[in-house]
Amino acid sequence: MMELDEELRNLVIQACGYPPGSPQRQKLLTKIIRLTSGRLWRESTPYYQDALQQTWLYFCRNICDGLTGQTYDPSYGTVVTWLNAYLKRRLQDFYLNYHREQALTVPLQVRQSWQGGNGDIVDLTDNLQATPQVPPILENVEIWAKIDADGELRGTYVKGRPDVNCQVLILKRLPPEVSWKELSEEFGLPVPTLSSFYQRQCLPRLRNFAESEGIL
Repeated sequence: MMELDEELRNLVIQACGYPPGSPQRQKLLTKIIRLTSGRLWRESTPYYQDALQQTWLYFCRNICDGLTGQTYDPSYGTVVTWLNAYLKRRLQDFYLNYHREQALTVPLQVRQSWQGGNGDIVDLTDNLQATPQVPPILENVEIWAKIDADGELRGTYVKGRPDVNCQVLILKRLPPEVSWKELSEEFGLPVPTLSSFYQRQCLPRLRNFAESEGIL
């Protein structure tokens, strides 16, 4: 463990010695992500993957440059400790947000008189505000989704709704992400339908691509 922590510390020093966005820095950051991903805090909550994604965004933006928070300082702990502290704070935020959403979610029947619908559950809240800048590591994800070389993302869609497919949803959920409430209004589909489809069909494809690229 101590040897890995020392290796990570050296990799951070090397990475931060290169300019932001340079291939050399991106390669080293990707290696750090691979080495640390298996040591991060894990739990089986419905919002864990979203919190983990925010943690990697935080890592890319702040490990060297402190764009949205404090730059990593090795004197306060290891890279893993630093990331775990942030991840657990985001999980706490999601936990509070999730239970607040549960409390504010009402059956659509209650609102049929002024909205209409089929009895599905409607989410009345927005997701947490995302930061507007996408780090270079995620630019590859955006390019991959837009090109969709084999058409798999466009061909994977909500039943009867080819316009609501994985390509569209992945691009809209990349930072700065569109909230599930806004997507629900745009497509005329309930939040749980969209969110469940994204979790079951889109996230696994996104994760496979990220792993193949060495991002995760």
